[in-house]
Amino acid sequence: MAQISIGSRIRKSPFYDSTVAAGVSSFTIYNNMYMPTGYGDPDAEYERLTQRVALWDVAAERQVQIEGPDAAALAQYVSARDLTGLKIGRARYAPMCDHQGRLINDPVILRVDEDRYWISIADSDMLLWVSAIAGERGDDVTVSEPDVSPLALQGPLADDMAREIFGAELVESLGFFHHTPVDIDGIPVVLCRSGWSKQGGFELFLTDGTQGNRLWDLMMAAGDKYGIGPGNPNQPERLESGLLSHRSDNDPDTDPIEAGLGAYTSLDADIDFCGRSALLERLKRPVRRPIVNVTLNGNKDVAEWCRNPWPASIAGTQVGMLRNATWSKRLDRWIGIAQVESPHHEPGTVLDIVTGSGNKVQGTVTNEPFGAIRTK
Repeated sequence: MAQISIGSRIRKSPFYDSTVAAGVSSFTIYNNMYMPTGYGDPDAEYERLTQRVALWDVAAERQVQIEGPDAAALAQYVSARDLTGLKIGRARYAPMCDHQGRLINDPVILRVDEDRYWISIADSDMLLWVSAIAGERGDDVTVSEPDVSPLALQGPLADDMAREIFGAELVESLGFFHHTPVDIDGIPVVLCRSGWSKQGGFELFLTDGTQGNRLWDLMMAAGDKYGIGPGNPNQPERLESGLLSHRSDNDPDTDPIEAGLGAYTSLDADIDFCGRSALLERLKRPVRRPIVNVTLNGNKDVAEWCRNPWPASIAGTQVGMLRNATWSKRLDRWIGIAQVESPHHEPGTVLDIVTGSGNKVQGTVTNEPFGAIRTK
C-alpha cells in the first residue's frame, strides 16, 4: 500500500516524537500537518476509546486567533451561528460559509478573553480566509495562528482521570464546551470539555509547543491506572455517533443545511454573516443533496473502507455518492454516510452502490440504529 513520506516540508506537531515512540503506524495530512490515524491495532484503539481512555495528538486542529477591538464583530461575521452572549470561557460549534453560502469549515469557536477568540478549525486554510475577510472589512484586529496545540483525552474514564489530575471541583465545574486555563506541572494549557467523539472527554490546548512531549508523558503516566493508550479520531466510533467529517462526508458545493447543520446555522437571528444572503437564496428551492446514514449489506469479511467516494444509483441512474463506510463492531453492521439527491434521502430508500474494489452492494438510507447526522 502507498505510504506518506515523512519530511521537513510538512509540519510536525509538538507531540510527534511521542507518537512515534508510542508506535504510530499511519498519518494523514490535516491542515498541512501530520496527524496520526492509527497505531497498528484498530480493535484495541476502538476498545480504549469506548471502554477506557485514549490520548490523541490532534495538534493539526489548528487555531485561528482573532484579537483586537473588532474581534467580536469579525468572529460573528465569519460564523454562520449566532455568537451573541458567548462568554469568556465558553465555546460554540459554528459552521462557516463562503460568499456563495457553501460550507467551508465547521469549527468550534472559543472566547478566551474579552477581545480574543480562537477558531478551532477542521481541515482547510481558514487562517488565510479570516485574514482576507478582516482586510476586506477593515476590522481593527490581528489575525494570527497562536502557539496552541490540542491534545485530546477521550473515553468513558476520561472524567475520572481528569479529576485526579486537575481536581474534582474544577472538572465538575466545566460544562460541555466550557474551558479554563490551567497549569500541569508548569505546563500551560487551556482545558476544554470537548472532543471529536461521543465517549466524553477533554481537549488540552497546549500553549507552549516546546512542552509537547513532556505533556504527553505526564498524561500517559497519570492514565496508566485507567488503561490509557494512544489513539486518534476514530472512524468507526464517529460514524456510529454521527459526527460530521467536513470535506470527507461532503463535497465542496455543500451548504450547512445539506450537511445537517441547520440547528447550528442562525438564519432566524438578527445577525449578518458571510454567505447569509446566498444561503437564503439557495434555500428558496428544496434541499438538493442531504447527507444521510446508510446501512450496507454484507458481513465484516466483505466490508470495505471508502478510499474514494463510491457512486450510488437507483435503477441505473446515479443519485449520489457514498462518502464513507466502515464496519461497526458495536452494531455488527457495515455502515456509511452518503450524500444523495432529494428525494432519495428518505429512510428506506435502497441504493445500488459500486465499491472501490468493484463489488456491487446495496445500501439502505436509515436513521437507525446509529442515529441521524449529529455534530460536535
